[in-house]
Amino acid sequence: MKKIINDTENIVNEMIEGMIKAFSDKLERIENTDVIIRKDRKKDKVAIISGGGSGHEPAHAGYVGYGMLDCAVCGEVFTSPTPDQVYEAIKNADCGKGVFLIIKNYTGDVMNFDMAKEMAEAEGIKVDYIVVNDDVAVEDSTYTTGRRGICGTILFHKILGAMAEDSKSLEEIKECAENLVKNIKSMGMAIKPCTIASVGKENFHLEDDEMEIGIGIHGEPGIKREKIKTANEITKELTDKILSEFDDLSEVLVIVNGMGQTPEMELFIVNNFLHDYLTDKDIKIYKSMVGNYMTSLDMAGFSITILKLNEEFKKYLDYKADTICLKEL
Repeated sequence: MKKIINDTENIVNEMIEGMIKAFSDKLERIENTDVIIRKDRKKDKVAIISGGGSGHEPAHAGYVGYGMLDCAVCGEVFTSPTPDQVYEAIKNADCGKGVFLIIKNYTGDVMNFDMAKEMAEAEGIKVDYIVVNDDVAVEDSTYTTGRRGICGTILFHKILGAMAEDSKSLEEIKECAENLVKNIKSMGMAIKPCTIASVGKENFHLEDDEMEIGIGIHGEPGIKREKIKTANEITKELTDKILSEFDDLSEVLVIVNGMGQTPEMELFIVNNFLHDYLTDKDIKIYKSMVGNYMTSLDMAGFSITILKLNEEFKKYLDYKADTICLKEL
């Protein structure tokens, strides 16, 4: 195992410190926590909070800022943040308009964020949440009951964060979030697994000529392992599965997301076919996002996310954002 680290026990702390030092004009760390909070937060809006295990950077701390998240809670690598950390985020972000939590559907995340919600509500803070389950690959996995939350989570950050900036209420944000859950679908693949530094070995093994279809962002095995195909063939396979989840599509946003070690060259090759494939099906692409948005350490592979659009989604996708890793879409 080769990693550019110091102490495996101090990876997350050093990462957070490095991020704060790089972007001290935008971000700060809540003392004695692993919570990153925006400096310029408004005092008259619903606070938007997300988080989860580290190792998925730039998610989630990279999306803290104007028009997106007010706080990101950083757990240890691939480990849910503790309820007390989430609770500290809620307390510090709340300004009287309520707090909305965006939770990826992993058992630890759901349990710990829900416990923090109850702790905050006991102190009179109004809290609501959504559980993101955009991964169409599997219904249950190592980490999850039901479908996993993966890269589609970024669109919840963008749309719900913009709504909060636009002074929408907690109830309006929850209603939109429930609509988003129905209209965002994703699926991923890998040609190389990731390695957690504290473990020191690959999460699973692939031969040089193999790929895994339907992987999760923690290196969970997918739905099948097969010989590697061309970029176009792989993209078609993932896209067909995603499209089968929708009754009809006329206009969409698409994300081609790298898993951490995939060159942008390869991601653009995927997007080239994806764009033409959807266009041939008379599906209009309103926006394309290509890059590393929710990774899995050093995994090589990619995921595709498709959002079925309506006018509300489009309005808030186009709303101004200013974070360290995402500004305008």
